Amino acid sequence: MSLVRIPPTLRTATGGEKRVEVAGTTVREVVSALVVAYPGLEAQLIGQDGDLNPFVNAFLNDTDIRHLEGLDTPVGDRDTLSLLPAMAGG
Repeated sequence: MSLVRIPPTLRTATGGEKRVEVAGTTVREVVSALVVAYPGLEAQLIGQDGDLNPFVNAFLNDTDIRHLEGLDTPVGDRDTLSLLPAMAGG
């Protein structure tokens, strides 16, 4: 199981949990399993194409997955995935 960090803006969908354990061997599988476990996250994380919304940043062990293999980046049992939706302000 991988650990997924849940930012404050998404915690209502996880019952207030800051971290959840999710199974998967790639970032894509972990995100898919996360959305199955917490359906309230789907609209906030997943775009119409089935991938992460473009405004969601994903970091595996503090490295942006765009600098790795994207959603196909392998994930190990001791890895931590952080999902951070961009915040808009004005």
